[in-house]
Amino acid sequence: MDVVALDDADGARIVGFSAGEALVELLEPAVDDSPIGKFIAKRGPGIHHACFVVDDLAAALARCREAGIRLIDEKPRLGAEGKHIAFLHPSSTGGVLIELTEP
Repeated sequence: MDVVALDDADGARIVGFSAGEALVELLEPAVDDSPIGKFIAKRGPGIHHACFVVDDLAAALARCREAGIRLIDEKPRLGAEGKHIAFLHPSSTGGVLIELTEP
């Protein structure tokens, strides 16, 4: 595994580790009222979300919408590292928060 330099985002300090083609990100709240800080306060430490790379984020969101999956982000937005991201609601994904991103 190699350490990957990542930008902090959304009130979280982020460090990454590459494992083959996969990237594992560890997040720590920089402030208690950040999304990660609130998650840990409510549920304790653990997996926050899983992220999947898609070639066309807008098209993937459209397919999810058509399939009845509840979207947190109706359209792509800028996330860490300046990448376009969008989240799917855990109520539609077996209780797991899912992030979609473009390469």
